[in-house]
Amino acid sequence: MEIVYVYTRKRSEFGRPCCFSDRPAKVTVDIPPDPSAASSFVLRNPVDSYVQHTSDMSEHEVNTERVEVESHGINHVQGGWPKDINPLEVEQTIRLRKKVEKDENCVNTIGHLSTLMEHCMKQNNAINIYEEYFGEEEMLEVEDEPPSAKIINIIRDPNITKRTATQLSWHPNACKKLAVAYSSLEFQQNTKDMSFDSYIWDLENPNKPELVLKPSSPLVSLQYNPKDSHVLVGGCYNGQMVYWDTRKGELPVETSTVEFSHRDPVYGAVWLQSKTGTECFSASTDGQVLWWDIRKLSKPTETLVLDITRQELLEDALGAVSLEFEPTMPTKFMVGTEQGIVIACNRKAKTPPEKITSTYSSHHGPVYALARNPFYPKIFLTVGDWTARIWSEEIKDSAIMWTKYHLSYLTDGCWSTVRPAVFFTTRSDGTLDVWDFLFKQNDPSLSLKICDEPLSSLRLHDSGSVVACGSELGTVTLLEISSGLCTLQRNEKNLVNAMFERETKREKILEARHREMQLKEHARSEGQGMKVEGKPVESPQEVLERSRREFCEVIQAELQRRAWAETLPGEGDDQAGEETQQSWDQEKDADKLL
Repeated sequence: MEIVYVYTRKRSEFGRPCCFSDRPAKVTVDIPPDPSAASSFVLRNPVDSYVQHTSDMSEHEVNTERVEVESHGINHVQGGWPKDINPLEVEQTIRLRKKVEKDENCVNTIGHLSTLMEHCMKQNNAINIYEEYFGEEEMLEVEDEPPSAKIINIIRDPNITKRTATQLSWHPNACKKLAVAYSSLEFQQNTKDMSFDSYIWDLENPNKPELVLKPSSPLVSLQYNPKDSHVLVGGCYNGQMVYWDTRKGELPVETSTVEFSHRDPVYGAVWLQSKTGTECFSASTDGQVLWWDIRKLSKPTETLVLDITRQELLEDALGAVSLEFEPTMPTKFMVGTEQGIVIACNRKAKTPPEKITSTYSSHHGPVYALARNPFYPKIFLTVGDWTARIWSEEIKDSAIMWTKYHLSYLTDGCWSTVRPAVFFTTRSDGTLDVWDFLFKQNDPSLSLKICDEPLSSLRLHDSGSVVACGSELGTVTLLEISSGLCTLQRNEKNLVNAMFERETKREKILEARHREMQLKEHARSEGQGMKVEGKPVESPQEVLERSRREFCEVIQAELQRRAWAETLPGEGDDQAGEETQQSWDQEKDADKLL
């Protein structure tokens, strides 16, 4: 039997909303049982049945909406002035102040507010609202964490022909932008299709540069202006100086003229601490340090020749490959040279020869990095040949601390901005070393293999937690270091200061002892010279004949000793042993004398 129920509705009611209502139950169909159907019933044996006693569960997915963040700027201007008063006009503002101060309501209001302000000031003086009560416990937790670092981003040179990332510069106001100078420093290896471009990268979008910098020659150095984050200055491979304003596009605003620029690549360009924020200076391997004002970049404002003989001869000048300037010491700067000598200079000296104050013979090759300790400016770090060395301004002849000699060449280095005992170095085998000499002196606290090609540049962000490493193939790797290496430890400043003072004192004692021995040796040599004054001077031929005769006598004596040892084995061995011991003793005495 088929049950059919037909629902009907007028055509005009189609599409109208449904109106539901409550009503009592109504029997639509009633089917009574049929006893005759029992004969066709078949009993099933056995019967399998399943019962699920747990509650039914369902899987749900939720996709939250993405929060979009926008940056907004607010321009605070001086307010509260009447419309007819211009706040920039000093005379109008002074006249209005005098008028308001004479008003009785002003005096009463200030008297009422002063009591409230006095109460707040007393409260601030009584309670330090910024006091940290549990800072020591946090420091103890940090000390237990092992040193580590993780790669957070990689930026590659977008050009087909890869170039070296010669210098890096962080944006002064944010950790999201990095300026990278690209250049090939191999002599006569530049190809025709090699790009001259350098880039400013947005780290949140590392696939495409935010701005392309187009100089007339490849950039070797590049620096953000700490006072104006839109302005950058760069030193070119051909010796010219250029500067950009990012608000004006990718082309440089002004370029120095060739005849007044450097004659070699500009390896160092540093902004000066000035009121205008437009002054900088540069150094090159042509042996000159030039001062510039970007408002008139056509010609340098001042010149210094790096001639340590103080004769101001350009042919005797030492080529500069690194430059250091500490804003807290505005008149002093230091230059690292190709010859391994660090030159300390004072810009405010009266004459050019007096500007070179002292020199430090630091390395066997070029000084690739030179940096003062941000906590102790009299202590500075040099990186060159196979070592990194820590110097004190008071000791000229020797460093106070130094690392071991590595198997590969060191290429760059810098101090930590938050910890006085931590510094970073890069090597030509692609390794980044992090040194913490409070924790370990002989080996780095952390060594990371960044890439297979040599690392060429290094720059730490001001926060101290992110470090950028540039390689020879133009790859810039950004690493986030562990909190233990970027958090000031308890009593660290006092410990580092004590270590620097101890090592400086030790080097002073050794230097005085060495000077004393030199004076004694000089006096002894003068006394011996007076004794042998009457003896005739030997000619070179006579010295050669005497040396040959003494050598032959030694050979004959040795042959006789061996022949005698063969005839008397027992006695000869004993005597040979005694002679060998005597020869060892003589060699030791000679070493001591040397």
